[in-house]
Amino acid sequence: MALYIDHLVEAPSSASSPSHMDWHPIHPFLAVATLSPSTGGSVDIYLEQGERLPDTHMERSCRVTSLCWHPTRLVLATGWETGEVIVFNKQDKEQHTVPAVHTTEVTILTWSINGNCLVSGDKLGALLLWRLDQRGRVQGTPLLKHEYGKHLTHCIFRLPPPGEDLVQLAKAAVSGDEKALDMFNWRKSGFGSFLKMGPQEGLSFFVSLMDGTVHYMDDKGKTIRVASTDSPVQSLFYIERREALVVVTETLLLSLYTVTPDGQAKEVMKVKLSGKTGRQADVALIEDSLLVTAIGETVLRFWDLERGENYILSPDVKFGFEKGENINCVSYCRGKGILAAGTDRGRISMWRKAPGPLSSLGAEGKDRWILQTPTELEGNITQIKWGSRKSLLAVNSVSAVVILSEQAMAAHFHQQVAAVQLSSSTLHVDFLAAGTPYSLRTDMHVSGVFVTKDAVAVWNGKQVVIFEPSGTTLRSAGTFLCESPVLAMHEDSVYTVEPNRVQVRTWQGTVKQLLLFSEAEGSPCLLDICGNFLVVGTDLAHFKSFDLSRREAKVHCSCKNLAELVPGVGGIASLRCNANGSKITLLVTKADNSPDSRICFYDVEMDTVTILDLQTGQVDQREMLSFTGQEARRSSVLADGSLVNHIPMSHFWDQTEPRLFVCEAVPEGPEAQLPVVERQTHTNEDTGPTADVTVLSFFVSEEHGLLLQDSFPQPPAFQALLGIQVPHYYFSKKPGEADREDCGDTGQHQPPQMVGRRPLRDFVGLEDCDRPTRDAMLNFSFFVAVGDMDEAFKSIKLIKSEAVWENMARMCVKTQRLDVARVCLGNMGHARGARALREAEQEPELEARVAALAVQLGMLEDAERLYKKCQRYDLLNKFHQAAGQWQKAMEVAEQHDRVHLRTTYYNYAKHLEASADCSLALSYYEKSDTHRFEAPRMLAEDLQTLERYINQMRDKTLWRWWAQYLESQAELEAALRYYELAQDYFSLVRIHCFQGNTQKAAEIANETGNWAASYHLARQYESQEEVQQAVHFYTRAQAFNNAIRLCKENGLDDQLMNLALLSSPEDMIEAARYYEEKGEQMDRAVMLYHKAGHFSKALELAFATQQFTALQLIAEDLNEKSDPALLARCSDFFTEHNQYEKAVELLLAAKKYHEALQLCLQQNMTITEDMAEKMTVSKDSKDLSEEERRDLLEQIANCCMRQGNYHLATKKYTQAGNKVKAMRALLKSGDTEKIVFFAGVSRQKELYIMAANYLQSLDWRKEPEIMKNIISFYTKGRALDLLAGFYDACAQVEIDEYQNYDKAHGALTEAYKCLAKAKAKNPLDQEAKLAQLQSKMTLVKRFTQARRTYTEDPKEAVRECELLLEEPGLGSTIRVGDIYGFLVEHFLQLGEHQAAYKYLEEMRKRIPAANMSYYVSQHIVNAIHQGLGIPLAHLGPECALRNSAEDIRDGPEDVLEEVDEP
Repeated sequence: MALYIDHLVEAPSSASSPSHMDWHPIHPFLAVATLSPSTGGSVDIYLEQGERLPDTHMERSCRVTSLCWHPTRLVLATGWETGEVIVFNKQDKEQHTVPAVHTTEVTILTWSINGNCLVSGDKLGALLLWRLDQRGRVQGTPLLKHEYGKHLTHCIFRLPPPGEDLVQLAKAAVSGDEKALDMFNWRKSGFGSFLKMGPQEGLSFFVSLMDGTVHYMDDKGKTIRVASTDSPVQSLFYIERREALVVVTETLLLSLYTVTPDGQAKEVMKVKLSGKTGRQADVALIEDSLLVTAIGETVLRFWDLERGENYILSPDVKFGFEKGENINCVSYCRGKGILAAGTDRGRISMWRKAPGPLSSLGAEGKDRWILQTPTELEGNITQIKWGSRKSLLAVNSVSAVVILSEQAMAAHFHQQVAAVQLSSSTLHVDFLAAGTPYSLRTDMHVSGVFVTKDAVAVWNGKQVVIFEPSGTTLRSAGTFLCESPVLAMHEDSVYTVEPNRVQVRTWQGTVKQLLLFSEAEGSPCLLDICGNFLVVGTDLAHFKSFDLSRREAKVHCSCKNLAELVPGVGGIASLRCNANGSKITLLVTKADNSPDSRICFYDVEMDTVTILDLQTGQVDQREMLSFTGQEARRSSVLADGSLVNHIPMSHFWDQTEPRLFVCEAVPEGPEAQLPVVERQTHTNEDTGPTADVTVLSFFVSEEHGLLLQDSFPQPPAFQALLGIQVPHYYFSKKPGEADREDCGDTGQHQPPQMVGRRPLRDFVGLEDCDRPTRDAMLNFSFFVAVGDMDEAFKSIKLIKSEAVWENMARMCVKTQRLDVARVCLGNMGHARGARALREAEQEPELEARVAALAVQLGMLEDAERLYKKCQRYDLLNKFHQAAGQWQKAMEVAEQHDRVHLRTTYYNYAKHLEASADCSLALSYYEKSDTHRFEAPRMLAEDLQTLERYINQMRDKTLWRWWAQYLESQAELEAALRYYELAQDYFSLVRIHCFQGNTQKAAEIANETGNWAASYHLARQYESQEEVQQAVHFYTRAQAFNNAIRLCKENGLDDQLMNLALLSSPEDMIEAARYYEEKGEQMDRAVMLYHKAGHFSKALELAFATQQFTALQLIAEDLNEKSDPALLARCSDFFTEHNQYEKAVELLLAAKKYHEALQLCLQQNMTITEDMAEKMTVSKDSKDLSEEERRDLLEQIANCCMRQGNYHLATKKYTQAGNKVKAMRALLKSGDTEKIVFFAGVSRQKELYIMAANYLQSLDWRKEPEIMKNIISFYTKGRALDLLAGFYDACAQVEIDEYQNYDKAHGALTEAYKCLAKAKAKNPLDQEAKLAQLQSKMTLVKRFTQARRTYTEDPKEAVRECELLLEEPGLGSTIRVGDIYGFLVEHFLQLGEHQAAYKYLEEMRKRIPAANMSYYVSQHIVNAIHQGLGIPLAHLGPECALRNSAEDIRDGPEDVLEEVDEP
């Protein structure tokens, strides 16, 4: 909590009264002008604690009329009643008088924005602008002088607009000009100074006159009137960002003007502010958007310039304000966001602005201000003013000036004693063990307090006072002067600090011992005592601990350098030690002095540092290793994501339990970046909720490290955490919060209770337990944090307290240990909870079972959370209903549990009905769709309301219910009307029949066709013996049996047939029997038996009466489910009448497959695929054995073969398992694609060979794919001899058709390989074939070699060809014409026509003339004959010239595959 310490300024004369005061904008210097009746006026400068600076006194016989500090320098301008202006230089303690120009009192003194010039104006309207040097001396004559002729009241400077060059530069920067961007960045090299922002001086300003006019003076000395009002100007503001001028007059008229760059003003708003007039108002502008006025009323009035809204704020009586207390003045501190107001009763009321802009739409205006604890002074406060960078507040109370400085609340808790500072000199001290509270009032401004079980020490940095309890008061036990900023106490010793040492003093200040620190270690600045141990922190981030258990303090832990333990830290913000001195915790700061998110735990015995980072939730344990630096181990301790991103604010160890540690943390943000003391002040002083402050408690042990024990938001009634001592946390309370825990109404006056406590989570209900129980519960809490429920159970198993077991059961909800919970419930005697837990065991989700336990223990929030976690929204719905949380129940049902939505509505309606809220209950009965029953029941006692409700709902069910009620009351006409609305035609017919109006009833029945109405009317007609009408309405009612009964009784045979066909099979059989017994119309009997499904009877009757047409109709409905004998009989009938197809179908239905097949063969019927499928018996059938089944399938396939249906035959052969016959059938079909596929899937050698043989019959020369399949099938079928023959044929094709002897040689080679690998039955024959192939290969190779070497050695090639012509059997391998053609062309090219002619003649003798053109072209023959001069006349007719092999072969080359080894 923030406390404002008041320092009274040391006025030079007690008889003088302050008239003016002004803060320096930067430095903590306050200038105060006073007026004494005897000496006149004077000006003095004071420090922040009220001390008057020497050699700063200025005095004149007249009063001071104006004060103004320089914007940056320590130069003060003062204006006097005589017109004198004095500039005082505080630094040099010099007074410089401005040349005497003014002849009357100076009313305005204002420095220019850069401080180079000063504007002075007087009551007669003379305005001057002076230039001054840095020491405050006037430079030459006035820069400007203007006579307005009227009293000047206000002056305000206007920031100069940017120069034209800057505007152009900004445009270039926006366009992406790098140079222009660099010029805006002063850090860039070459641009060491800032840009010149327009004119240097900025000498444009606004001035207001007593007549209500406002004038603008530009930097050239030109003045224009910009505004005019009806009364004098009270306040004048200029809003730079909006370029707007705000004028408030003494009559509270607000005017808003927009100002152009040349100073012209345009009024955009004028409004009359609320408040009483006739006295001076104090007006403040907050953040350029909010005007606040204090007019001597009990409220502050606000006007939002941006939103056009107004509201008021008033002090609260509960904070100590009195009724009718008026507010005189107001001032706003932008740095702190605090609005301060002074009242006529001497109080300073303060409001803190909530985070965010004031114009935010997220909250109402007055809700953005939080009232703080007031500061009480004396007198009537007429003027207040914030100032300096330290945000100090100066208060003028007519007779004196007081300076208020903010200080963090001093508070301390130790050894069951707590002290909380209430004001600058008042503390609340509570000895909790004895239950004795004290109110301690001192004569000094307290800056710190330390308490023990025997004494209370307070100090202010200059003096220390020690008090001890004596009865009902605290008496002084020692006082001594000491400038120690911190202090600690242990038994009869007081510990204070001086540079590089700690002094151990007595209560009277006598130094008993010195604890020294070296220069490198620094000066002590932090002290803490826990148990018998003192820990000291220095300004150089070193710390050391001492053992105080002996007569003199002994070093317990040598001095440690935090920078070595935790690299990168800045300093120590706070440090604590635990009860046995084994652990020291430190809150640290960063290098820039901002708070760090880490808490350092130093283990004295192990010399290790464990770092808990509240930003990440990670624990980093560092071990100090000699010569090797540090080793770190990381783990996570904050599993809950909501606990990360925090900054620690305070920390404490338990006073007696060395394992228990607690800290306060706030979320990261602007507040968290403040220094620790100021952060505590800002965080804890708001009266609103403090849910953003989280309290975290941990167990710290050697074995398990850091274990999170509990976390909870700081309760709203509490201000700050003071400490912890099992079984309680101790907090300071907020002002105005009544103590509801510790104190009752005793009827006596007691000090306000400022200390509150909250039990630890595991000690709820055990606050007053004895020491063994407390230790057992501590061990229980520790083992629960470890997660060892067995050890936790052992810790408390001997405790008999029901509260302990209940607490254990509550922990079982957290740990989800239902086995332990059963034991706890048993020890508690909680029978209902044990039963509920047993019943919950049927739930599959563990969380649902645990939630049932939580409900029994009253942990409703945990139960709700668990049900949501396991998504058992049905149980959550029931839970909310049981808790009476109907809105939540309906939300859950509407969003997640729509299955039970109507049930939820119904239960809520029952609840509302029980609460006598009938109208709302009706609406929820409607939502649950139960209103048709529930509404009449609920409103049965109020018939008029019920009738109105029924007419309003227009529901048929409700109309019918009301009609039934009216009928029961014998109001038949009204009942008819409502029955008609409900469209209850049966009831209408029933009433009309009752009234004897049968004709009307018949009309209704005929029009509506309602079965019930028609049936009732038919019964009426039957009772009246009107048979035709009765039969008609029985028919309309679908009551055919009754209509049939009447027809049989009355001989209506024609109607009987139609009704029987419409009725059920039973009625059809009865009608058929009727016709059969009559012996007439037997065709009707057969038809009815047939329609009723009685086929045997129908067939029997049809055979007996020779009704062949009926027999055909009956046979069409027979299937395999019919009686086999019946099927056979029908088949014989169709066979006799030459309807063989129908007969076959019936035989197949009767599963007489052989007879059906035989009939097909006898009658030469084509077997269709459908018929063949019906003849096919499945493998699982028990009608035929497997051999019989295969024989039947082969017979079917044979029949299909004879009929030419080869595909179907293939299918049946395949089903019979005879794939060879299947392939033969497929070969006959000629379907190449299916043959290839079938051979591929069958994987049988015979089938491969058959398929390959078939493919050879095709044009495989033009289809490379067929050739590949032939080779593949022969290879897979291991028919290498056949494959060799195929390769031989391929070679011959290459020679005969394409003359490609190279490919032919390759094919012969493959043929030779295949034949050599083949297993021949006759080896001699195989050898002969191999020899023949070898001979062919040799001849082909010789010819190809001759053609290949022709270009290199033509003679050798010709000789080889001539030798080939002499080879026997050449014609069977190489075409002789190719050799002759080769030789003819050779000799023709050489010009040896005679030799060419010789070979041409030999070719004519060996080759028929008709084939000559295949080997030698006609132009070659002509060339030879011409060369020899032989005419062509004797030659026979020539055939058409053959095309060359290159012209013919336009397809792709054939690919020959090598045969793999078998």
